[in-house]
Order: sequence, then C-alpha cells, then structure tokens
Amino acid sequence: MSNLGPQLELAVVLPTLNEAGNIAPMVARLEAALGPAGWEALFVDDNSHDGTAEEARRIARTDPRIRVIQRIGRRGLASAAIEGMCATAAPFVAVMDADHQHDPALLLTMLAAVKSGEADLAYASRFADGASAAGLADARREKGSRIANALARRLTGSELSDAMSGFFLMRSDQLRRQAGDLSGIGFKIMLDILATASPPLRVKELPMQFGPRLAGESKLDNAVVLDFLAGLYDRYLGRLIPVRYALFGTVGALGVVVHMAVLAALFRTGLMAFALATSAATLAAMTFNFWLNNLLTYRDRRLSGARAMLAGWAGFCATCAVGAFANVAVSTYLQSHGWRWWAAALVGVVLASVWNYALSSKFVWGRFR
Repeated sequence: MSNLGPQLELAVVLPTLNEAGNIAPMVARLEAALGPAGWEALFVDDNSHDGTAEEARRIARTDPRIRVIQRIGRRGLASAAIEGMCATAAPFVAVMDADHQHDPALLLTMLAAVKSGEADLAYASRFADGASAAGLADARREKGSRIANALARRLTGSELSDAMSGFFLMRSDQLRRQAGDLSGIGFKIMLDILATASPPLRVKELPMQFGPRLAGESKLDNAVVLDFLAGLYDRYLGRLIPVRYALFGTVGALGVVVHMAVLAALFRTGLMAFALATSAATLAAMTFNFWLNNLLTYRDRRLSGARAMLAGWAGFCATCAVGAFANVAVSTYLQSHGWRWWAAALVGVVLASVWNYALSSKFVWGRFR
C-alpha cells in the first residue's frame, strides 16, 4: 500500500463534558503546537447535553485528525481517558483537558522526553518550581487539589509535586499492558497508572502554567477529595469488595447516626411518642442516605431535576422499606433458632444492605436518571 501521508505518531485524548465551545479553539491550538500532521485528537464525550460530540463531529467531517467517542450510560474522567488511550493506533498517547487550562505547547517537550527514553511518562505539574496554579477556579479548588496531592504522596510514597495531574504523555503499548489493572474510578488516572506499573515508571516532571477555563464546566466537583479516597480504596481493597458497595455501606452507617440523632431530638425531648419519633427518624435517615448516595456513590449516574429527584427518592425509600422488613424477619428468625442476638442482627443488616444496594442501583439510579 502506498504511503498516504506522514505517519501517525501521537494521539491526544481529551475527555469532555459540556464543552462545545472549547472544541474548535482546542483543535487550532493543537495544530499550532504540533504542526499539520502526525497526530490525532480523540474527544471522549460523556454524552454532553450541549452538543459537544456533534461539534467535534462537525470538525471531523473535514479534518481526519479529529475523532469522537460518545459514551452513553458511562461517566467519569478516568474511564474516559482509558477508553480513548486504548482506541488509538498511535505509538504515543497524551491525556489533557479540553477546557484550555492545559497548554498543548508542552506536548512536544513531553513527547521528546518519552520518545528518547529519558522517561516512561512525562507530565505537567501545577505545583513544580516555575509552575502556576492560577487557573484554578478559586482558593477552595486549589486547596482541594493540594490536599489530594498530599494524600497521594503519603499513601503511595510518590514524590511528584502534582500526582493528581491530568496532563501526561506515555507510550501507548505501556498503557495497554496496564489497562486491565486500572480501576477507571474517579479522575486520578495518572496516579493509577503509576501505582499499577511494574517495574515502576520513570517520570519526568514539567512545570505548567495552569490557565483559566475557556468554556464549559469542570469535570471535578466538591466531592473531589472523597472521589480520590474512593479511588484509593478501590486500588487496595476493591478486588475484595466493590467500591460502590463499600461507599453505599459507608453512607448507610452515616444514616444510622442521623437516625439516632433525630430520634433523640424528637423522643428524648418529649416532642413525639417513640413510635412516631422512630418513623420520623427513619424517614430522615432514608432522605439523608438518598441525598448522599446521589452525591457520592452514584456520581456517574447522578439524578438531577425535581422530577427525577422526587421519583428517585420515593423509589429509594420503597427499596429501603423492603430491606428493613427483610432485616427484621431474618434476624428475628435466626435469633429464635438459637443464634446469638448480635450475630442474628448482623446477618440481617448485611442482608438488608445488599438488598438495598442491588435494587437501588437498578431501579433508582438505573431507571430515573
């Protein structure tokens, strides 16, 4: 077959969420940084409602360097990056944001470092000497990023100044060898790659001037540190217990605290009789559990809008009511047949939590979103 043009060398993967206004300017910046050929850009879009995927397709119709992966029913920065990196034939692959906070001018320097063998992975740091994190939206976001990085260094032994960076470049075959070991949870994809590599990867750090977002919304939110902790849990214990179930159970434990606090406030103060106070406490705990599960456990399926939230809440309460009945029935049966009371109660709690998790996953966050 005849040579149809310059050989593809670098793929740039850009996870997107509601960033239609960023696509065309980013393509222009990539061409200015990388030249007219030898690269491709893969926009991996989590089914944005603002037409991001369609805008990328519009450009792709006349520019074969642009590709689009539109994900239906799946969300998350890390999993989007993995899918994009595995979808290219280029020998080198980079991941960066499409919102213009990452400077594509660094790509050639990163590519040279990995291509020459100086490093296995090159990344851009917001906190290295000579770098700037001025593009972070506010002091709270910067503080959250620094906390997450401090946790990453303490818990993984990493000496990187910005282990949570989302801008890095590596060999594609290295990524594919590791892909099956990556959790795909949350946003800490580079940290996951470094943690699962054997032998450890040699890393080159480049200072980055973190710029302001041009358009669109952040792919991270106020649960950024919790999401990071969930990812660490999955890395170390996730093969034993699914991380989503562990989060669901953690939320349930917090719900018990809410239940007891409301019960004490209503019954011990004499405002309500015990039965009525218990009912109110149960409803309060269910509502709290639904809200926190929607915020954290099912972030990638989060319900929004008054109608979806009301239907989801009603479905969650119905599911938990059935789980509560199963808890009482099973634990009572076991206790009456000679089990110690605490063992019978524990079996009932576990059974109810599994029931609630399985049904709410399917019929609440799988149906009403």
